[in-house]
Amino acid sequence: MLLAIDVGNTQTVLGLLRFDAHDEDVVDVVEHWRVSTEPERTPDEWAVLLHGLLGRRGRGLDQITGVAMCSTVPAVLLAMREMALDMFTEHPTVVVEPGVRSGIPVLVENPREVGTDRIVNSLAAVHLYGGPAIVVDFGTATTFDAVSEAGAYIGGAISPGIGISLEALGVRGAQLRKIELSAPRSVIGKNTVEALQSGALYGFAAQVDGMVTRMATELADDPDDVAVIGTGGLAPLMLGEARSIEHHEPWLTLVGLALVWARNYRR
Repeated sequence: MLLAIDVGNTQTVLGLLRFDAHDEDVVDVVEHWRVSTEPERTPDEWAVLLHGLLGRRGRGLDQITGVAMCSTVPAVLLAMREMALDMFTEHPTVVVEPGVRSGIPVLVENPREVGTDRIVNSLAAVHLYGGPAIVVDFGTATTFDAVSEAGAYIGGAISPGIGISLEALGVRGAQLRKIELSAPRSVIGKNTVEALQSGALYGFAAQVDGMVTRMATELADDPDDVAVIGTGGLAPLMLGEARSIEHHEPWLTLVGLALVWARNYRR
């Protein structure tokens, strides 16, 4: 099985994936974990954490035959590289970065500026749904990535994520507070907590729908032809509210990492 690691700014997602015996383009996510991203963790600490996660599911290192990873946090990527070199010396490892064959054209002014997770997500979106497509990733930032009908990454948009927006309000608003991210009783909040929840949930849903509508209009003559995929840790919160999200793929990045690994080591 393949160990896939997606290091985000706030959380790191790890998964074990298995390729179908009869069709190498079919990838199944067998196990998955979500842990906090701690830049101070050493390679040894990541190794201990991985051992513990595998052990809790009755898995062992001997079941891993390859490693694929991407990261938006350089310090953590360095530690992950060292861990992989130490623990999986004999197994093929792919770190998605400039120069690695991803299998998707990146048609922007400076491809090196694009987060590798966004490229991997776009690759997985094309693989699962074809182009044109829009991927909305609800993480530390909310990112919108556009894929052309021909299956090329052509750009996107980045906005502050739901969590950090609420944190900023808590810091700068003297009478505002931290709240639980959940649906209020109504759009019109009857108290401060409900007002904040309404603004976060329905405000961001409206933002997503507005951005998707604008991007889909640019992507295709018929915007209804554009597949819209939601992913990321906060995606479940938005699924019932952002009406433009057609598909939910919680492990989209892991699948994309598996596809990149296959393109480099199986073909």
